[in-house]
Amino acid sequence: MALFPAFAGVSEAPDSGSSRKELDWLSNPSFCVGTVTTLSRQTEEATVLVSEGAPRTRSPLKSDPSDESDANKKRRQTSRKKKKEKKKKRKHQHRGKSRGRRGQSGSSSASESDAGSVRDRPSRGTGDGRKASEKPSQETSAAADPGHRCVWLEDIQALTEDTFRTDKKPDPANWEYKSLYRGDIARYKRKGDSCLGINPKKQRISWEGAPAAKKHAHRRVERYFTRKSVALLNADGVAVSSQSQPLASEPAPFIPVQGSDDVAPPVATWLNPLGIYDQSTTQWLQGQGPSEQESKQPGVEPDREDALLKAKVEEFNRRVRENPRDVQLWMAFVAFQDEVMKSPGLYALEEGGQEKRKRSLKLILEKKLAILERAIESNQSSVDLKLAKLKLCAEFWEPPTLVKEWQKLIFLHPNNTALWQRYLLFCQSQFSTFSVSKIHSLYGKCLSTLSAVKDGSILSHPELPGTEEAMFALFLQQCHFLRQAGHAEKAVSLFQAMVDFTFFKPDSVKGLPTKGQVEFFEPFWDSGEPRAGEKGARGWRAWMHQQERGGWVVISPDEDDDDPEEDDQEIGDRTLPRWQIWLAAERARDRRHWRPWRPDKTKKQTEDDCEDPERQVLFDDIGQSLIRLCSQDLRFQLIEAFLQFLGVPSGFTPPASCLYLAMDENSIFDHGLHDEKPLTFLNLSFSGVSCVGRTDRLGCRRWTRGHDREGEEFIRNIFHLVLPLFSGGERSRLCFSWLRYEIAKVVWCLHTKNKKRLKSQGKNCKKLAKNLLKEPENRNNFCLWKQYAHLEWLLGNTEDARKVFDTALSIAGSGELRDREVCELSLLYAELELELELAADLRGAATARALHILTRLAESSPYGPYAGQVPAIHVLKARKAYERALQDCWGEDGVSDPPAPDSLNRLVSVVKCFMLFQYLTVGIDAAVRIYEQVFAKLKGSVSPEGPGPEAGAGAGSVSSALEAATLMHTSLLRFHMRVSVYPLAPLRQALSEALKLYPGNQVLWRSYVQIQSQSHNASRTRRFFDAVARSAEPLEPWLFAIEAEKMRKRLVETVQRVDGREVHATIPETGLTHRIRALFENATRSDHGSQCPLLWRMYLNFLVSLGNKERSKGVFYKALQNCPWAKVLYMDAVEYFPDEMQEVLDLMTEKELRVRLPLEELELLLED
Repeated sequence: MALFPAFAGVSEAPDSGSSRKELDWLSNPSFCVGTVTTLSRQTEEATVLVSEGAPRTRSPLKSDPSDESDANKKRRQTSRKKKKEKKKKRKHQHRGKSRGRRGQSGSSSASESDAGSVRDRPSRGTGDGRKASEKPSQETSAAADPGHRCVWLEDIQALTEDTFRTDKKPDPANWEYKSLYRGDIARYKRKGDSCLGINPKKQRISWEGAPAAKKHAHRRVERYFTRKSVALLNADGVAVSSQSQPLASEPAPFIPVQGSDDVAPPVATWLNPLGIYDQSTTQWLQGQGPSEQESKQPGVEPDREDALLKAKVEEFNRRVRENPRDVQLWMAFVAFQDEVMKSPGLYALEEGGQEKRKRSLKLILEKKLAILERAIESNQSSVDLKLAKLKLCAEFWEPPTLVKEWQKLIFLHPNNTALWQRYLLFCQSQFSTFSVSKIHSLYGKCLSTLSAVKDGSILSHPELPGTEEAMFALFLQQCHFLRQAGHAEKAVSLFQAMVDFTFFKPDSVKGLPTKGQVEFFEPFWDSGEPRAGEKGARGWRAWMHQQERGGWVVISPDEDDDDPEEDDQEIGDRTLPRWQIWLAAERARDRRHWRPWRPDKTKKQTEDDCEDPERQVLFDDIGQSLIRLCSQDLRFQLIEAFLQFLGVPSGFTPPASCLYLAMDENSIFDHGLHDEKPLTFLNLSFSGVSCVGRTDRLGCRRWTRGHDREGEEFIRNIFHLVLPLFSGGERSRLCFSWLRYEIAKVVWCLHTKNKKRLKSQGKNCKKLAKNLLKEPENRNNFCLWKQYAHLEWLLGNTEDARKVFDTALSIAGSGELRDREVCELSLLYAELELELELAADLRGAATARALHILTRLAESSPYGPYAGQVPAIHVLKARKAYERALQDCWGEDGVSDPPAPDSLNRLVSVVKCFMLFQYLTVGIDAAVRIYEQVFAKLKGSVSPEGPGPEAGAGAGSVSSALEAATLMHTSLLRFHMRVSVYPLAPLRQALSEALKLYPGNQVLWRSYVQIQSQSHNASRTRRFFDAVARSAEPLEPWLFAIEAEKMRKRLVETVQRVDGREVHATIPETGLTHRIRALFENATRSDHGSQCPLLWRMYLNFLVSLGNKERSKGVFYKALQNCPWAKVLYMDAVEYFPDEMQEVLDLMTEKELRVRLPLEELELLLED
């Protein structure tokens, strides 16, 4: 019978052997016609036939089944019984699984892969085929006989097994599903929709499960920001050159291309009849590839950048071999690894490995670590190399391992102040091991160890230069750390103890080392006697003298001092949410309780009467941190730092090492009167450092509002205590700071328009100014006269202020531009008069009065009040006088050498007055020329090491002199733009040049951001910010770049909003949000930015304003990893995430931060 009925005659027709072989595949020898008629009979006699005869195997030819032996039959019977038992067990398992699979399979016509057919073959089919495959010789030609069962050819392999049986038991699954179980269907693959044996013109087969047409996958266009595109952009380009020899030094006008003469013409062949194909194309047409030699040789010349980098690596290796003691060379070699790893293929080990190596940070770190270990082997005493290794190992090691390594390094170098500073910063920023008490004791250990080194107690390590200044910076860093952690009482007590320990030390203990002096100071601290800032404080020396004479005389307190303290109600509105009540009460207690609590003996109080034991400060909390200050400058800076810590604008700025650690409030962006009065604005210069007792929310404008009654009394007592300790210019500066503090409170009253408080505050301020001027030492102090006149001007008493100015200038006499203070007094007087020109009705008179003041300053005659227009001859004489004064400041050879330090202060004052004089008489261009002349001469004297924060530098330095002249120049340009039409380019250029020199000057940054915020093109500003931020060390460029982008974002939102409600998308945002977030991320990765609480507060506030709470929480916890000591961060988290209030307070308690109002106490207060 043929496999296909239509070809039955073809397959059985006699033909030649070749045609028979070609059609032999159409025959099916296993099929017999008789089996169709005897199918029912075979079913009935199946059991009998199995016992009498052996199963038959298929063969291409029909044969008789009598060839099998009896032994084979017996083996088949015994094995069949075993198979039946196993079959029954497997059938139950297989049927349960197959029913579950039948529901999932449909009538699919396409089968799966051939490998899965063996796995899915049903158990009720044939026997074990793998055993049968091992015995191919035992196969017999059991043709399909009518008296035996039907079997499959591929299933019969062994004679001892039943290869086929008929299952009479019905399968209910065939009723439930529309197709058979997929395991019961023979697997095959259909090619096409036709079928062999049918007439395609008349017949057609409709396949039920025909697969649909193959869908072509739509390939999306890759955007520039996808991973694949970014990889292409990051890939280094290939050098383009057509010449193998190096190019000439002179640049060619075009890139030379090889001509036809340089290349041999190809030979014409049958593949290349026209001769237009090159050799590689001809080989491709022939089906050939390049030869082995050609494949090994690169087709292009090696990349020149790789060659240069390889040469540099060899040069570094040679130099470090020749000079292994050169530490800077090793550090440069370590920094060079970043450039080497960016090169694709220089050190690639395998094809495609350069990209992995380029982006593998771990490989770079391991390479650097290996170089540093080699460097340390040659330089065992180098601290810089060990610091670089510790910084690098922070990526590999765990925090406990790093701490141990730091401790070993500190033990080896206890006299290195820079190493101590880095160690303290490392421990302070480790969140997992941080606690306030631990870091506080670590500061004490650091200062006591450095004091021992300074005293010579540690003989193995001598004192290094600059140890005393570094110790003072570490002391200030500790005080600000305690203030930010909420322990303001301990910080104030440290300053109080240092004042007594430095200025009131008994003569009998001055010869002792620091440790011995501290031991003598302890009885005074525990005696209960008044300390610095408290009423009746007389100092440690007076107490020691009195103790030697037989005790202290108790003075009865005044009756006025028994007035009860104003009890401010901590909880105002009880209907507010609990977190708002807690924040308000906590901030109120911070404002009132920053002074250490001490028992009042007049009221018979004891230490047990204190409601909060944390307010008491013991000697053990401060004893280790006391240091000796021998330098007079550092002694005065201690007082200035204490006053600045209390909120008095003394002009002191913390050292650069701890400035950004202490920066925690955004007053640096507050313009104040800077916009309203560009010439005479009051620059309080707090530098973003909050005063004690202030934990306000971010965004509150910083104005000196003062403290409560006891706080103001504390500050007054400090001034009364320290003023007699100084004389001359230092005493004048202290009086100036005190009066300026009172004027700042007047400015705050003017800003808030609180007329009632303005009147009382102005009265108190004028009283203080008059009392200070009545003192004999201050009668000729023109700084105080200037502040007093400025106060009258601010209060609106213009005529009284003019009388004060005229009186002070009359007292000065004819100084002829030699007295710096008189020049500053006249300059302020002229600027105040000139600012009246902003009013439309006083323009002419204001200019005339200002010109009169500056003209009389340059004359040799005494000063006289304003009487009218200044004659032209007097103006010419005054200009000549200014020019002579400027030449005197330069000196005879001032062109080549910078001026002497003594004349720098006078130079700055003369330049300011001369610029304003030229502006009034000639114009703005003449004033700018004066500044350019000064800038050109002083710029060469500025240190070429790089700009840095110049606010803490001395007043006599060349850099601060040039900075002061620049401020005058920019202020004059801003004023001129207010009163007349003037292009913005000169001011922008002047600010850009100044900020490149002084990137830490906040006043210049405020002016730059203000003028650039008015421009619609932000690309120039962004390029400038990026350039300065990459090259400068200070953090101010990052902070003001963020502020500039936020101002632009607010401007866009203001335009889009209508009545503050609806947003109209009229102007696209152009990615401002993403740019601001990127700026924050880059700033927080910098050295100063990672530990700056202000930067993290701004970042957290920005993300909360976007409404992304989950991401904001992530940034909050990331900020805690870097600044775990900043209490304001925790308070911001309570405000932004009220639901996490309990968790945040528990975290504060765990890290020992100061919580003045626990939640338990809050609940009790709410119940009352």
